Amino acid sequence: MKVTAINGSPRRTWNTATLLEKALEGASSEGAETEMIHLYDLDFKGCISCFACKLRDGKSYGKCAMQDDLTPVLEQLEDADAVILGSPIYLGNSTGEMRSFMERYIFPYLVYSDEPLTLYPRNIPVGFIYTMGAKEEFFDMFGLRTTIGLNENLAKRIFGDSASLCSTDTYQFDDYSKYVADRFDPEEKAKRRKEVFPQDCEKAFEMGSRFVKRQKDLEARDKSSKV
Repeated sequence: MKVTAINGSPRRTWNTATLLEKALEGASSEGAETEMIHLYDLDFKGCISCFACKLRDGKSYGKCAMQDDLTPVLEQLEDADAVILGSPIYLGNSTGEMRSFMERYIFPYLVYSDEPLTLYPRNIPVGFIYTMGAKEEFFDMFGLRTTIGLNENLAKRIFGDSASLCSTDTYQFDDYSKYVADRFDPEEKAKRRKEVFPQDCEKAFEMGSRFVKRQKDLEARDKSSKV
């Protein structure tokens, strides 16, 4: 089993990356090989609407034709048994890098016809981990439930299964006194970081573990059906 985490945060070691690492630890606990890819290390762009991936009998049908740092990553993901995408929420949505990645990752498999619904050849889970400074009570105000639901529905349609984890009211700065952020109570933020964030880490671990178990079950059923 191979599980790949995609870090859509510019930070390599903060909230999003930490939760992704925990998810990979969960996958590793079930025997999977794991890897973290940091999008901000790569030089790439989002979809350029060339439609080469939709061209009838085209050499890039079902695949992104663009050539840049993301190309080998997309090829590598074809062999993944589970993929977990992580991003902080910026202005009510994932980071620009994560959105650009999703365009390149998902759109080539999407079909403009009734059958088949997807060109992706396997059934795998694609998870989403979101981190944000906002509290859950502001989800409706920022339209986050719609965004989260849309991403899950896309992943289920294209890849087979999906789940999301939201870590809210996160600890954003190492020292709140250095920044103009009077709306936040540093002590409350630190308290939540100490008491609630570890629970989110446990949920991320469980996501990684659950995804690998799911794939093992699918593999076992597939082998049984061929006996």
